[in-house]
Amino acid sequence: MTHTDLDWATDYDIFDATYIENPFPIWDELRERCPVSHTDRYQGSWLPTTYEDVTAIARDVEHFSSRSVSVFPPPDGEQDGEAPLLAAGVPPISADPPVHTWSRRLLLPWFSPKRVGDYEITTRALCRKLVDGFVHNGRADAAADYAQQIPVRIIGQVLGVPEERSDVFVGWVRDILEFANDEERRKRGVIELVTYFNELIEQRRDGDGDDLISELLRAEVDGEKVSDPHILGTAALTLIAGVDTTWSAIGSALWHLATHDDDRRRLVAEPELMDTAVEELLRAYSPVTMARIVTEDHEYKGCPMHKGDRVLLNFPAANRDPNQFPDADQVVIDREVNRHVAFGAGIHRCAGSNLARMELRVAIEEWLARIPEFVLDPEGEVTWAGGQVRGPRNVPVIFD
Repeated sequence: MTHTDLDWATDYDIFDATYIENPFPIWDELRERCPVSHTDRYQGSWLPTTYEDVTAIARDVEHFSSRSVSVFPPPDGEQDGEAPLLAAGVPPISADPPVHTWSRRLLLPWFSPKRVGDYEITTRALCRKLVDGFVHNGRADAAADYAQQIPVRIIGQVLGVPEERSDVFVGWVRDILEFANDEERRKRGVIELVTYFNELIEQRRDGDGDDLISELLRAEVDGEKVSDPHILGTAALTLIAGVDTTWSAIGSALWHLATHDDDRRRLVAEPELMDTAVEELLRAYSPVTMARIVTEDHEYKGCPMHKGDRVLLNFPAANRDPNQFPDADQVVIDREVNRHVAFGAGIHRCAGSNLARMELRVAIEEWLARIPEFVLDPEGEVTWAGGQVRGPRNVPVIFD
């Protein structure tokens, strides 16, 4: 749905088709005119768009709680994400200290540089297999045939689930994130995901598996076992946060390279630029917006925020702030100083950032190794999804 006559400062709609497809000029306007805007849509929320405001609010855990991080309010009047299906939320991202501290500590080893190095072997083999499937066709959908096939299989390896579940997982994640304003669809996705992970927890309770769920079942915090609802929430988070976010980053990167010949050819000619290019693509096309809940009536820079208000941490807009990044609206693949917040800021900075970076880097490397020259298919249509996570759903390309 498109609202061409919106006043974005007082009535923004992050699900508007114009916003999803091209939010950059809207953010530019808001930074100048109303850096912390407000809407009454979807039970109301605030939208900061400057680097300074987004990072300040992200780090202020006293006034802005993470107990509900969805940009869309919970269905059926359930408050603060305390739905009975996910009674513990999705820790650590939905937890405040002190629960956040120990729940994050349990998760971090799974995304350490050493673990990610092990996953890289699988990721590279997977990318090569995917390219093998379409390289001789002269055309492919860089999003659907490639980007969207990678993270779900790697996260499946972390969770210890068979690869044939991948398509089902993708369906659940899309139901929960992409179709967040379709209450029935979102609820169905949550129910199916929760049912599946509860069954996995029961199956692995007394086993000796080396997957994340098995290790959480064996873990103790202050002499106590981790509760089943907590394990369920962490498993759900690992899937939801590790799939759509990364495939959106990969898809956006390939869309950029298909539409910017100079950047693509330079990256092929100068592969040593890959690490800085990955950071720049993450900055320019950051996929994730997170929410916070105002803990008490609080005035922020003249904005009268009330207890229970939702604040949308617009990390993508922060990363396009010209006061923080020179030539912020340009992709500069050799940008040396790049303190982007694509992975968030403060205590909730993404625990899986090492894994996401690796998947993005390997996906680009393996694509360019086999398909160095490609452009958008003039007969195809690029489509984008947005809301919590913005990224392309279809990127039809052609190549020789």
